[in-house]
Amino acid sequence: MAAALGLTGCDAGGSDGADSPASSGPSVIAPGKPGEAAETLSAKDAQARGGDEGPNSADVRYAQMMIQHHEQALVMTELAPEQAESTQVKRLAERISAAQAPEIDTMRGWLKNHGRKESASGHSAHEAMPGMATEAQLKKLRAAHGKAFDALFLKLMITHHQGAVTMATEVKSDGNDVQVEEMADDVIAQQTTEISRMRDMS
Repeated sequence: MAAALGLTGCDAGGSDGADSPASSGPSVIAPGKPGEAAETLSAKDAQARGGDEGPNSADVRYAQMMIQHHEQALVMTELAPEQAESTQVKRLAERISAAQAPEIDTMRGWLKNHGRKESASGHSAHEAMPGMATEAQLKKLRAAHGKAFDALFLKLMITHHQGAVTMATEVKSDGNDVQVEEMADDVIAQQTTEISRMRDMS
């Protein structure tokens, strides 16, 4: 009843009945991003935007690609207990693994909840991700031990983290889903801190 009254009140204010229901409906208040003012949209514009809470293609692509990105980090960290010399490097690897494994599960769950596939499109998507180590680099890391492993691990992981921060920053600009934005915020905060720590260790 209240909704019906609201529609009637708005229609009486200036619609001559010629417009479609979507354009002649009530205005919608769209909350702005942090630090930005809210917007007043017509029902038609709000419908065109698809709502502020729904994921768009950038959100989906981010989750699909970041799963692969994180999985490579885990491949690298799994080598540290046996091949690293530095206790600091071993502990860092443990922290990275402990943080990123649950994030993979969260992103998989998010994709499943939205009816999307886990895999991004083919090898081209894999190669397009910033910060990813090449197969040759991974082969070299697998063969390294002691100080040589420590140095190469830190070099590759710094680049890897920088790529993840780039991806997270981009989805905050291009994406539309609140949960994805929160996940991206976590990646930026955590991995920026770890980049600084790894640079100190290098």
